[in-house]
Amino acid sequence: MTEHRTRVDLRLALPAVAGWIAAVVLAGVPGAAWWAAAIGWVLAGALLLAAVLRGRSGRASGAIAATAVGAAVVGLVAASIAIADARRSAPLDAAPGSTWQVRVDGRAGSAFPTFDGEAQVRFSATVVAVHPADGAPITGLAVPVRVTAPAAEPKPVFGAHVRIAVASARPAEAGDRAVLLVRAASAPEVVHLPAWSAWAGELGANFAAAAAATLPGDGGALVPGLAVGDTTAVGDDLDAAMKASSLSHLTAVSGANCAIVTAAGLAAASLAGLGRRTRLVVAGTALLAFVALVTPEASVVRAATMAAVVLVALALGRGGGGVPALASAVVGLLTIDPWYARDAGFALSVLATAGLLLLAPPIAQRLRRVMPVPLAEALALSVAAQLACQPVLTLLEPAVPVFGVAANLLAAPAAPVATVVGLLACLVLPVLPGVAHALLWVAWLPAAWIAALARATAVLPGATAAVPPGALGVVLVTVGVLAIVLAWLVARRRVRTAAAAMLVVLVGAWAGWGWAADGLRTANRPADWVLAACDVGQGDAVLVRAGGAIMLVDTGPDRQALSGCLGALRIDHVDVLVLSHFDADHVGATEALAGRVGLVVVAEADDPREAAALAPLGGTEVERVSVGDAGSVGGIRWSVRWPRAGAAGGNDASVALLVDAGGLRTAFLGDLGEHAQRAMASGGLPRVDVVKVAHHGSADQFDGVYERLGARVGLVCVGADNGYGHPTDRALDVVRAGGGLPVRTDESGLVLVAQHDDGPRVWVERGARDDAAARAGPPGRVADRLGPDPHGGPRVGSAFRQDWSRRWPRQPRRPVRPPGCRSGTSSARRSRSSRPPSSSGRTS
Repeated sequence: MTEHRTRVDLRLALPAVAGWIAAVVLAGVPGAAWWAAAIGWVLAGALLLAAVLRGRSGRASGAIAATAVGAAVVGLVAASIAIADARRSAPLDAAPGSTWQVRVDGRAGSAFPTFDGEAQVRFSATVVAVHPADGAPITGLAVPVRVTAPAAEPKPVFGAHVRIAVASARPAEAGDRAVLLVRAASAPEVVHLPAWSAWAGELGANFAAAAAATLPGDGGALVPGLAVGDTTAVGDDLDAAMKASSLSHLTAVSGANCAIVTAAGLAAASLAGLGRRTRLVVAGTALLAFVALVTPEASVVRAATMAAVVLVALALGRGGGGVPALASAVVGLLTIDPWYARDAGFALSVLATAGLLLLAPPIAQRLRRVMPVPLAEALALSVAAQLACQPVLTLLEPAVPVFGVAANLLAAPAAPVATVVGLLACLVLPVLPGVAHALLWVAWLPAAWIAALARATAVLPGATAAVPPGALGVVLVTVGVLAIVLAWLVARRRVRTAAAAMLVVLVGAWAGWGWAADGLRTANRPADWVLAACDVGQGDAVLVRAGGAIMLVDTGPDRQALSGCLGALRIDHVDVLVLSHFDADHVGATEALAGRVGLVVVAEADDPREAAALAPLGGTEVERVSVGDAGSVGGIRWSVRWPRAGAAGGNDASVALLVDAGGLRTAFLGDLGEHAQRAMASGGLPRVDVVKVAHHGSADQFDGVYERLGARVGLVCVGADNGYGHPTDRALDVVRAGGGLPVRTDESGLVLVAQHDDGPRVWVERGARDDAAARAGPPGRVADRLGPDPHGGPRVGSAFRQDWSRRWPRQPRRPVRPPGCRSGTSSARRSRSSRPPSSSGRTS
């Protein structure tokens, strides 16, 4: 059989890559942008002059010209960064009383609860004017920011100009698209709303509300996402299943959505008998209307541009013509907004499009030999996109979805139906609500199929294959992808044989690494740990173990993270679960403990959120406690130091405990603020070994509590890049002033504490430590045993990420309960006799 090979024009591809690399580097060091622009232009001019003088002499002149174009692109991108940086560097007044007028640049996410129970929203914006408390307003600004503000209805919509009262503003990380991370003191106030933005916002909100009111289950949650990119109804568990099955690209506006809309426009124009050029115009118009409907935020513009590339390829009539169009689109977008270069979504869009243009045709050609043409072409699209995107996906999540191609193949017939029919329902809802509701049910059927497929795929044994995190994993996966492409598509037998051999070696290395990593991770973890602070993000989840019993203080917000931690430590039953209070960052993962808890301990306080938090635990026995209550289970004894009976709930009504387990004494302070800490300390506090620092290390601390506790270790349960500024320098200084070493879960991952003859010993998963505290710690304290010990060898556990434990697919055996564990109801006892006298301040 003779194979037809299309010649692919890659002349613009290398300049696009050069511009991309320049944007990635210079976005982090914008001060060097003008120098890079000057060098790029000078080099481009010199090379073009050399090409002209050389004349048409074959490949050498072509290479010189391509290099010159690449240098010119680098100069163009560098100049764009330099110009943008000048605008981004404008000083902004964030003094109390000042207000900012900002233009909303992104869809506001779902409201989320903060530690004081107030709902918040986050959105991207550009500051266009500043109104100081004293002085004239400053206008004509263009400073990108990320805003966290109290939630209000309606939420800010794309394009709206809103006024915010600034509570705080701190710099974002170098290279971030946003210059500042801003916290608003009050809900945004809309001052101007463009007509198109109001139309799109109202239409989208009404559509989401209609879907929520009409459609049940996961299918109802997915329809708005498949149709118009609104994923606010998609729960965390469904989102995780979509990611594990490699179907998450269907739950938001992406190149796939834009391609479906474009294809629908082409089909409608074809049915009307229109000519080729007219059909392309109709498809382009449909794409623009779709972008306007779902709001042209950055991710949508990127996806629409990539869909437009496909239209250009169709207009040229050959697949190879799409590559120059793709390269031109990359250069154009990076020139307009160089910060796309650091956007993982941008990289995935470009790679997926490149995969469809370059890999899908030859893969389909191979597959047609063994299967029907329609199936071969559908499978080729899934395989090509997966191969092209997997290196970047590995950087985001060090795991390969084993059944991703199969899941996408099975979802492929359903996704276009859900998207097109759902979009039609959205458009006709204002004028024909009855027809819209009927269309919603039609869209629900394929959406429910996609959701069921995602959940079924995610729970299959070996659904994800773990790879090393970081650069090593990306390199291995990239080499593996290249080996697959060479072994499958290259005609030369020697090349194919060598690539196949390379693939076998990689698979063997991956299997060996996995076995070794699992063994080292388990072997290096101390077996005699008493306290375990799980890395669950911005929240608390601390395990206590002694005498065969397990106590868990809070669950954190992430069910998957908590399950991963319990699995890694081989815990399948919790004798006593203490819920300090009912904020989501402390009780959000209770579903992970359904049927696994013996006794639940909560505050004897009035909090309306209690019922919802306890619902996943079913009929588990609940004990309400206040100051003076005490209990024990196995080798764990605890006493309650706060709150007083009848407290109003919230942070200052957190259950504060003193726990003695295996000789290790720990104080748990929940989210108590300074006022509550003062009141608790007035009753006297004993010395302890470890303190769980209050409120994730917020500044609202009472120094006296930490001085009286005198803890050697201060556990700070906090999430990386949490947006709240936790932990604050003040909280860390308070812990150090009390003689302790702060150990943070955002830096250290899983933290284990064991009790030895010379005091507590700490094992950290990522090896992070506080060098200043280590130097300041007195001899013999934990500070001297964290990290490289100047008097001996290192005493820190291996630096494996905690979330690596929950990603690891191998399950050698079902986690077992530690020997001797009994249910909480069998041994927990409540001791009123241990209460302090009435002078402790307890009130009825």
